[in-house]
Amino acid sequence: MKSTMQDRPLTVAALLEHGRRVHATSTISTFDGTDVRRATFREVAERAERLAAALRRLGVRPGDRVGTFSWNTQEHMEAYLAVPSMGAVLHTLNIRLFPEQLVYIVNHAEDRVVLVDSSLVPLFAKIRPELRTVEHVVVMGKEDASPLGEVLAYEALLATEKLGYAWPDLDERDAAAMCYTSGTTGNPKGVVYSHRSTFLHSFGVTSGACYSLSDRDRVLLIVPMFHANAWGLPYAAWMVGSDLVMVERHLQAEPLCRLIARERPTFSGAVPTIWADVFRHGETTPIDLSSFRMIVCGGSAVPRVLMERFQERYGVRIIQAWGMTETSPLGAIALPPDGADPSEEMAWRSKTGRVCAGVELRIVDDQGEELPWDGDSVGEIQVRGPWITGSYYGDDSGEKFDRGWLRTGDVGNVDDRGFVQITDRAKDVIKSGGEWISSVELENEIMAHPDVVEAAVIGVPDDRWQERPLACVVLRPGAAADPEAMKSFLESRVARWWVPERWSFVAEVPKTSVGKFDKKVLRARLAEGALEIRS
Repeated sequence: MKSTMQDRPLTVAALLEHGRRVHATSTISTFDGTDVRRATFREVAERAERLAAALRRLGVRPGDRVGTFSWNTQEHMEAYLAVPSMGAVLHTLNIRLFPEQLVYIVNHAEDRVVLVDSSLVPLFAKIRPELRTVEHVVVMGKEDASPLGEVLAYEALLATEKLGYAWPDLDERDAAAMCYTSGTTGNPKGVVYSHRSTFLHSFGVTSGACYSLSDRDRVLLIVPMFHANAWGLPYAAWMVGSDLVMVERHLQAEPLCRLIARERPTFSGAVPTIWADVFRHGETTPIDLSSFRMIVCGGSAVPRVLMERFQERYGVRIIQAWGMTETSPLGAIALPPDGADPSEEMAWRSKTGRVCAGVELRIVDDQGEELPWDGDSVGEIQVRGPWITGSYYGDDSGEKFDRGWLRTGDVGNVDDRGFVQITDRAKDVIKSGGEWISSVELENEIMAHPDVVEAAVIGVPDDRWQERPLACVVLRPGAAADPEAMKSFLESRVARWWVPERWSFVAEVPKTSVGKFDKKVLRARLAEGALEIRS
């Protein structure tokens, strides 16, 4: 028996039209460091229509890739809407990748047009000669574009087009956008999102079981639009009419806090390092975060002490979420369950998150056998679902997939209510004397020390125990580098055999292009003898 329901395609074009008609007066604001310029959803939709017409005139056809090399701006949002809706594929380029990685992904994706923010022209000019398929570079903004030679001006392109562009009928399973992984090992790998996956992911993000977004919200978009589609927030906000506040290039704590006080956002998301910087700024400068009803934090494990400090000082609720480029990225969110004792709320929020509807999750042992959801059994986390990739673009290697499941590379457990606790990345877990030490948990406990700014833990060879943890610690200015004090602090917080004998006090923990601790750099420095180790 078949249903009687109509079969309408779930497409970005449908999202575009809904936001244009239903939420026409919602706004997108872009911060230039001093002032804010605004446009309504209706105005942005009209400019997206002109952009689509201009790209069509440049020869962009269905399936062609259009790259963006830009910050979070109104113009970037116009590309988010226009490119997929015209049947082309939006390819967001991570501006923080190494030049050789950028060259690889642009050529691998075969981008035909790239939209470049004028402030990033010097960076893009370095790789332009090596881009084999790029036919046109379109510069957004008014800064000097001469290093790129002959380019097209974004505003001039739009000015030549009239409204009335005929959006094509699209298959919801066609490609809408693509993003490459940050490439911590080997070449970056491409993930291609469909119209359907983007639409369904937007429903998931806006739901009451997740972020509860609505037209009463103002979303401060900090997470970069070139990283996993800014966690899906641009499309989700457009779907429900949440105002968007774009931070452009101003990600430092001081301008961010000025913008927050001025625009009064209710919701935001970013990696832990951003919020740690905001908190440290607030220790010396009065800041106002009272407008926030919720902040989502992810990208790496969120230190419990960070959530506690925001709650105690500002009354701001930070919720941890988990996902990856391959999962669009929403996979789990750590909202405490119904009936949870208020005294235990922080314990629930410290978990990786509860599996979201639309995501199937399992844990498997080294033999590939599924383990129970008992909160104790530890194995690799695998996921599948309608917004989770089943392969990589142009990559036949299948080691990241297991019979239809994505192998996340994360190790952890799941309890009987579906709460996930990641204990480590498979490549980072430390095996000492035959027992496992979670580098993630150890890092969180070290960062609870009042003198510690950041901490990353890596495994090092040990004659007796095969492997032991090395703690690489960034201290507050003026704090004493005292390994014994650190050990004493940890002894009441973790198992005694977890406490590191080796400590290295560093100026900063190296980060990946998306703000995660880059442990492979620390391992390389250790191998080179560049880390001073104390015990």
